[in-house]
Amino acid sequence: MRFYSVIIPVYNRPNEVDELLESLTKQTFSNFEVLIVEDGSVDKCDTIVEKYQSQLNITYYYKPNSGQGFSRNFGFENAKGDYFIVFDSDCLIPEHYFQAVDQYLNEHAVDAFGGPDKAHESFTAIQKAISYSMTSPLTTGGIRGNKKHYGTFHPRSFNMGISRRVYEKVGGYKITRMGEDLEFSIRIIKAGFKTALISGAFVYHKRRTSLLQFYKQLHFFGRARINLGRFYPREVKLLHWFPAFFTLGFFSLAVWPWVNVPLAVVGCSAYLVFFMSNFVSSWLKNKSLYVAILSMATSFTQLFAYGIGFMTEWGKK
Repeated sequence: MRFYSVIIPVYNRPNEVDELLESLTKQTFSNFEVLIVEDGSVDKCDTIVEKYQSQLNITYYYKPNSGQGFSRNFGFENAKGDYFIVFDSDCLIPEHYFQAVDQYLNEHAVDAFGGPDKAHESFTAIQKAISYSMTSPLTTGGIRGNKKHYGTFHPRSFNMGISRRVYEKVGGYKITRMGEDLEFSIRIIKAGFKTALISGAFVYHKRRTSLLQFYKQLHFFGRARINLGRFYPREVKLLHWFPAFFTLGFFSLAVWPWVNVPLAVVGCSAYLVFFMSNFVSSWLKNKSLYVAILSMATSFTQLFAYGIGFMTEWGKK
């Protein structure tokens, strides 16, 4: 029977760790250990971890701050499992998660995998709207958790698994942030390992709790794509320019009426279609008028913030 090691880097998030560990106690498959790697936090979660000592095979580590990528490496170095699974600390894990992973690995020979993310019913309206934007095909979010994804599937570190063989051959993360998970996935694929999306191995990902926090996160994601391009220039594709074009088009709306009125009408109509499409799609998915309204704001924020970050870092490059 496979043994799994769950690595969770943490930075000042004890309440989230509490909820994450609670979800892990409910797993239908229990042949796993948990490694909590506290990355130099001031607001530590050691007392939270103590609560679960009798319910989970869990180990707590405290280390100086080095960023999430290198904290995951620390976990890899101390893990005992046949497979290493990485979660972000703001995730909740459905009770069937490990059962779904183990069953898939029984039927498919893959060494690296990932799963989608969804919104939990307990999430706030803004969290559900953010989750919608980050998983919708109407933005760029649907690329990550869809079986019909763009190109080869690249696991992301909020929900990612690798075999011990991958770690022994490829090593861990080479950069600690700014696209560290994609850089890691690319090296795994270049080393000849097969990756797979396990659709049943989804997590509930809380992400951010306000538009401002969401803006900052997506601005960082835009910068991270350009940073990834410093290592792998071909990984900055036309698709990744879409948020930048979206952002530039929005700024151009202030100029178009003075230059070309028909062009301004077309531009405004295109953005109106974008907003209404997201409104209807979110309403159908979430069955909530309020979440649908918020989804228009979060979808705009996602593309606009990513575009600003992308262009800012591209200018530096």
